[in-house]
Amino acid sequence: MAYCGLCHTLGKRYGQAARFILNYDLTYLAILLSGEAPHESRQSRCYASPIRKRSYFLPGSAMELAADESVILAYWQLQDAVDDLAWLQGVKYRTAMGILGPAYKKAKRWRPAFDEAARNQIEGLHQLEKARSSSMDAAADAFAILLAAAADELPDGPKRRVLFQLLYHLGRWVYLIDAADDIKKDFAGGSYNPLIPRYGLLDGNWTKESRHAFALTLDHSIHMMATAFELGDFGIWTPILSKTLYNTLPAVGKSVLDGTFHHLRRKRIHTIENNEG
Repeated sequence: MAYCGLCHTLGKRYGQAARFILNYDLTYLAILLSGEAPHESRQSRCYASPIRKRSYFLPGSAMELAADESVILAYWQLQDAVDDLAWLQGVKYRTAMGILGPAYKKAKRWRPAFDEAARNQIEGLHQLEKARSSSMDAAADAFAILLAAAADELPDGPKRRVLFQLLYHLGRWVYLIDAADDIKKDFAGGSYNPLIPRYGLLDGNWTKESRHAFALTLDHSIHMMATAFELGDFGIWTPILSKTLYNTLPAVGKSVLDGTFHHLRRKRIHTIENNEG
């Protein structure tokens, strides 16, 4: 219901085209920001499910925040792709930026602090890519700071501090796992990937030693997330967040290193939809 709720919120605030940027990472952000109170829900059909009615949470402050930040993040990620590619290769990304542009201007007006954080961190990542930095931590830190900036929209207090730490280490984990999943593609295409120089993956493949060292890095991020999570109160969301943190994230990390991630991702999406229904 949270996933569908965020989709409806994107459509209501930014029009139907904005619903295509929806992803599960931002749905978890909406859950984390939503607090412990139950949400009012409804059922309706939509473009993705025209026959079967699906339950969804009505737009609220957390869903609106996640929707706004989804638009901002998607826009700057498109800009990063445009900067990285030749003109012809970047046409589709320029087109997408043009379509998303009006929504981005609105989101920027509502969330100027997050927009500034996104712009600064995406630019920082771009500079690291241009320099082909071998610092895995510098690259991961840039995205971690970006995601943690979502907590800055909350009033100062224990919840904000807990979420900042949780989101920071989640952002670090997400960046590293995405980089690990792209190693073969990036190595073949000559694209920047900090894990390749960091672990000396000269043929684009993990060695036993490098795989073990990277797994420890992922485990450290999960441990830091768990430390923050145990200090917070997430009410009705505690079971799904606990399952994600203690089961799903370790399983995803293992599957990326084993090369079975995409099969597991399809299973994970099906599981999330069933849990929310």
